[in-house]
Amino acid sequence: MATPASTTLKHGVRTAALLLAGGAGDFDPLLERIGDARVVLIGEASHGTEDFYDLRADITRRLIEEKGFTAVAVEADWPDADRVNRYVRGRSTDATGQAALADFQRFPTWMWRNTEVLEFTEWLRRHNATAGAKGQTGFYGLDLYSLHPSIDAVLAYLRQTDPDAARRASRRYGCFSRYRDSPESYGQIVSFGEGRSCKAQAVEQLRELERRTAPAGQSADELFSAQQNARVVVNAERYYRTMLSPGHSSWNLRDTHMMQTLQSLMQRPENGRPTKVVVWAHNSHVGDARATELGPQGQINLGQLARQHYPNDAVLVGFSTYQGTVTAASRWDGAAQTKRVRPGLPGSYEALLHDVGLPAFQLRLDNPKLVGLEAPRLQRAIGVLYLPETERASHYFNASLTRQFDWMIHIDTTKAVQPLARQCEARAPRDVRPRSVVPAD
Repeated sequence: MATPASTTLKHGVRTAALLLAGGAGDFDPLLERIGDARVVLIGEASHGTEDFYDLRADITRRLIEEKGFTAVAVEADWPDADRVNRYVRGRSTDATGQAALADFQRFPTWMWRNTEVLEFTEWLRRHNATAGAKGQTGFYGLDLYSLHPSIDAVLAYLRQTDPDAARRASRRYGCFSRYRDSPESYGQIVSFGEGRSCKAQAVEQLRELERRTAPAGQSADELFSAQQNARVVVNAERYYRTMLSPGHSSWNLRDTHMMQTLQSLMQRPENGRPTKVVVWAHNSHVGDARATELGPQGQINLGQLARQHYPNDAVLVGFSTYQGTVTAASRWDGAAQTKRVRPGLPGSYEALLHDVGLPAFQLRLDNPKLVGLEAPRLQRAIGVLYLPETERASHYFNASLTRQFDWMIHIDTTKAVQPLARQCEARAPRDVRPRSVVPAD
């Protein structure tokens, strides 16, 4: 039975709601809220919902065309995204966007090899072709799982530019060679004292690359990418060593790496223009961790760090859904499945937003009509796994919406994203999360 307080809150949400009707001006209020901000982080409540990808791309296109955003940084590995970056800039031999997405082989491939990302990739290539060299927008990866692909990328760069440096790098990175087929085993073996750490070699190689300047006739972009790959190796080495540690160590290290990558992009002008970055990542990375039950337990995330480093320049946008379908797996390394999303639990934000009775809307979360929305409620996070049989324990945590995000977009009934190919994914390391909450990504 509805209480007077819940009825008042629902009425406040409804009166504050900005409708999404599929029109060209739907996101005018959001762009007004973004203003001159240089970092816009756009989330998703799952890694397998077409609506989230579609609307996120719509917002990003407008930010690029109307606000001069110069980079799209996604929750993906640097080498995989770099192939897309070369394609959208017209610098690769890939004939199609689908070919450019082919390096996304690690589970879950559907995160980036799907129809919505393909469409955006082709759009960005067309935009860059007409924008000219000084108006191009890049596509980058924020994540750190690519230990060996990043090693390969560093070696490939040095073999082309400095064979002696390539031989030194090969000797240093040789420390990792026995773990090539299972990088997480590196962390297990080193943690239990059964093998030597490769930390010193990885750090030494990064330091050498950081001292380099681009050779004459070579693009500074290639050196920047090599340096970033060397940074991935350093942080991936540490990440795999902390995977078995209790608490939030591995999560915090991963999001700190994402922040370092974001800062590297922000500090590097794109074709002479100040860099402005759109981030695509899960709500669990984008929403300020301090506004969730996990923050007081010691978890940090990219959204929190972005607010702290860019207090007047970061805008955090979240997504929500009540029901529908989602592309997800039932186990780590499992096949992609189309699953039915259960209605949001009573008392959750999903249920509250559903009860407003609008199919699609958005909220500016500093609207005074939303008094009461700051109170902690259950919030759902579906990552690459969806386990409806244990939904409360696996997918819900408490959060304060108005402190977590600046803007919320709710699509009441959503549909699953369509993978480009349903196939067996390469084995991926299982991430570690606190308590019973399933990894959101």
